[in-house]
Amino acid sequence: MDDDYKKILGIDWGEARIGLALGDSETKISSPFKVVDNLFEVLEVIKEEEIDKIVLGKPVKMSGDKIYLTPAFLKFKKRLEEKANIDIELLDERLSSKAADALPGDKKNKASRDALAAMLILQDYLDRL
Repeated sequence: MDDDYKKILGIDWGEARIGLALGDSETKISSPFKVVDNLFEVLEVIKEEEIDKIVLGKPVKMSGDKIYLTPAFLKFKKRLEEKANIDIELLDERLSSKAADALPGDKKNKASRDALAAMLILQDYLDRL
């Protein structure tokens, strides 16, 4: 990644819900953003938030078996690449949802599990920069 400022969207994809988180290459801090239902809503966020890069959580089995990538995930990824037309990086998301559940806070004050999982995926990426 170059030294230019980039606004980054973290995505925790699920067949029922898609968790989103925002971060940037300058502060290297990720925050839960929202949960959406479909690709169209993700594309709206990309446009509204002027996203420069996407970090997409890649669902991998605990064994590390990448063959686990479902047809639904692969279809989402392909359509996202075609429609968003920005750099997408895949990042192993094993245990991100369990880690989100373990974060402190009660249900009234805590962001949704999916947005928190997206935050953890994105923070993992930012920590590696």
